[in-house]
Amino acid sequence: MDLQKPTAEPTAEPTVQPSASGGRAPEGCLVVAIRLPVRIVVLVLVVPVRMAWDLLVVAARFLRDTVLRPFGRALLRLGKVLFVLPLIGLWRYVLTPAGKALAWLGHVLLVVPALWLYRYVLTPLGQGVTWLARTAGAGLGWVYARVLTPVGHALAWLARGIGAVLAAVGTGSYTAVTWLLRYLVVVPARWLHTWILAPVGRAVAWCALGVGRFLALLVSGVGTALYWTARILVVLPAVALWRWVLAPVGRVLAVVAREVGDALGQAWRIAGRLSLTVGRFFGTLLRWIFVEPMRWVYRTVLTPVGHVVRDVVLRPAARAARSVGRTTRQALAAARETARQARADVRQLLFGKPPQPAAVGRREPSTGEARTLGSSTTALTKD
Repeated sequence: MDLQKPTAEPTAEPTVQPSASGGRAPEGCLVVAIRLPVRIVVLVLVVPVRMAWDLLVVAARFLRDTVLRPFGRALLRLGKVLFVLPLIGLWRYVLTPAGKALAWLGHVLLVVPALWLYRYVLTPLGQGVTWLARTAGAGLGWVYARVLTPVGHALAWLARGIGAVLAAVGTGSYTAVTWLLRYLVVVPARWLHTWILAPVGRAVAWCALGVGRFLALLVSGVGTALYWTARILVVLPAVALWRWVLAPVGRVLAVVAREVGDALGQAWRIAGRLSLTVGRFFGTLLRWIFVEPMRWVYRTVLTPVGHVVRDVVLRPAARAARSVGRTTRQALAAARETARQARADVRQLLFGKPPQPAAVGRREPSTGEARTLGSSTTALTKD
């Protein structure tokens, strides 16, 4: 007997095998029959388009790198020279000094006179007006307290008496008018509403309700008849057309459109690979036809010839040119010195020797002599 509790066996979950079409539903024979000719036709049509597109891309990049970008840089520099630098110069050397001059002129012509006017004209005038207003206010306060207040109290007492009389008269008139309106207008109107207008209104409402019900039944019957007529004549044929004609045609067109889209994507990728291969082939062909021979000519012919020309012709010519230049400079310097000496001799023959300045005793020792502790340079202690 096994005394241990048996453990439950883990149940194996059902595994779903992925389909070969990448998780899509299984395809029928119609899809498989459509796919191959569609892909062949699309590939034949897309390969020239993709190669033309790649050629256009290469031409556009070459045009951008060789024409448009240098032209844009030239336009940028030309615009900077023609617009930015003149504007900077105009701002820095014309507008800024003119603005500073206008600011100083405005300060001198407007601010300073306005401050002077405010300080020495408007302030004293305002103080005088304030004093006059304060004095006039005191006078008006005295008139109000001593004259207008008693007169106002008397007028208020008189108006209060007149108001009491008018209130008594108005109360009596309001009571009389209210009694007359109640028994001449309100009571007859209430009797007319209760015994005439209300029964007539109820009768009219009952008749209108009956007519409304009749019209509702009539409209409902007509609507039901029209509904079933439209359902039989329009809806059922439309449903049958959708279910048995349009839906199958739409599914077929959807399959064709999906296959065309997949074929276009795959053909575009294949055409890209073909275009890349053709481009590399032509690049390699151009490199072996033009670039490599030119490199070989440059490396094996032009470079040794250039070295020979440099060592045999250019360097000796440069040394000869430098020696000729040095000799020419020395000859020109000697000629200038001779001409200077000749001018000095002619000047001396015509005007004589120039006067020499008289020697003056110097208080300081010459540069050749050095100070010592035993010597002195002052006038009092000099030997």
